[in-house]
Amino acid sequence: MSAPTARLAALTPESAVGASRDLLGDLVERHGQVGAMVRTMAHSPAVLGGYLQLSRAMKRAKLDRRISELVSIALQVHQGCELCLEAHESAARSLGVTEEEIEAARRSTSADPRVAAMIAVAMRVYREPTGITDAQVQELRDHGYSDREIADVVGVVALNVLTGAFNLLAGLTPETTP
Repeated sequence: MSAPTARLAALTPESAVGASRDLLGDLVERHGQVGAMVRTMAHSPAVLGGYLQLSRAMKRAKLDRRISELVSIALQVHQGCELCLEAHESAARSLGVTEEEIEAARRSTSADPRVAAMIAVAMRVYREPTGITDAQVQELRDHGYSDREIADVVGVVALNVLTGAFNLLAGLTPETTP
């Protein structure tokens, strides 16, 4: 049985055209190589450019990176992108997050009430943003989150929706990516 293949082919700076050729060429020049998702996003310079801008912007987020990764794990379990889930679990481990914390995030919770509250709001932003309540936002403040951190979670959700949905559409999975 052969390995599954992606629905969209990953491009190279040589096979990409127009703005995508320039974006990929610049990324390869700066980083040496880029992942399959970025190379596949190059089919749409608008999507690739938007992803790169949002990704760069979120690197300046105030929300603690460990919490951001736990939120991302919870989101990707529900969205179903195994490629993203593996990446976020690996990133969480590199930050010292325990297997117990990762497993709790997979269930959209945390043993830490502060983290659990942020995951709950992130999941509400993902599933039903019209259902976010004043009490939920106040709970985040009561746990010590700043308004900036509360706003940052929307960016974390948006970036996860973009990458997960793209990977699912393109057929990028751990089995289809080198």
